[in-house]
Amino acid sequence: MSDILDRILAVKKQEVAAARARKSLEGIRKQAEEMPAPRDFLQAIRGRISQHRAAVIAEIKRASPSKGVLRGRSEAPNPQGSGHAENSSGKNLIPQDFIPAEIAASYARNGAACLSVLTDEQFFMGSADFLRQARAACDLPVLRKDFILDEYQVYEARAMGADCILLIVAAFLSPVFQQDASVNQGDSALERMRILETTAQALGMAILVEVHDADELDLALQLTTPLIGINNRNLRTFETTLDTTVQLVRRIPSERIVVTESGIRIPADVEMMLSHHIYAFLIGETFMRAPDPGAALASLFTTNLT
Repeated sequence: MSDILDRILAVKKQEVAAARARKSLEGIRKQAEEMPAPRDFLQAIRGRISQHRAAVIAEIKRASPSKGVLRGRSEAPNPQGSGHAENSSGKNLIPQDFIPAEIAASYARNGAACLSVLTDEQFFMGSADFLRQARAACDLPVLRKDFILDEYQVYEARAMGADCILLIVAAFLSPVFQQDASVNQGDSALERMRILETTAQALGMAILVEVHDADELDLALQLTTPLIGINNRNLRTFETTLDTTVQLVRRIPSERIVVTESGIRIPADVEMMLSHHIYAFLIGETFMRAPDPGAALASLFTTNLT
């Protein structure tokens, strides 16, 4: 499990190469530029926070490498590196329905500000089609949740309808990225992130830059995006602690918007974050394990959504 991020990134580079072989960079750029204007992801978050309301980015995630399948029947094997989604007695507790459009509509009805949709296929059993289906089912802006390293993926995200991309700082500090031929030509982690940020901004998209420690945060703050995600889950070990957000938020200027990610499970977790003036949340597993994801969202945040 300790090498899971590097394994994901190695596969991701292969996927990008294959995608470029199917459609050129010029082709995917043209497709992205011809898309209708994106929905305003940043304003959806800011609007809630300005009213001291919780801004929830509700996630549609079928599986993860650490927990296996979270929701939906599947004839395919568990994603690479996954565990088993069972309780201590061995009884399978996986909700059997996985219909992205219905989940998205339920989230929208129950107060979500935005959506996040996993599009990685091999490790998270995601799909670009899931993103398209979810976005078509509601009016919420949508984040493409994937491991983006290349400008091709940014254009690809807009072409599939995404309104926001995720840049994971740890990915750009990985040996897999550092070994890239372009890095040997002087393309540093920060330079690459700036290129991807600029590409997304030119398409009218928002950027959520994700960090897990102080060094990653120092890099993230050199980008212009106001959206700083703090992942409470270590992507190398998949261990989770909410103290990660509590410690790092002190280092973030007030003009930035902090999004706490992973590990929010009970109302007390929400209250702890609100007490530190953190109003934006990205939550997936807690909702996806519930019989009704939208109802789980409303229950977790009680009066904080309205």
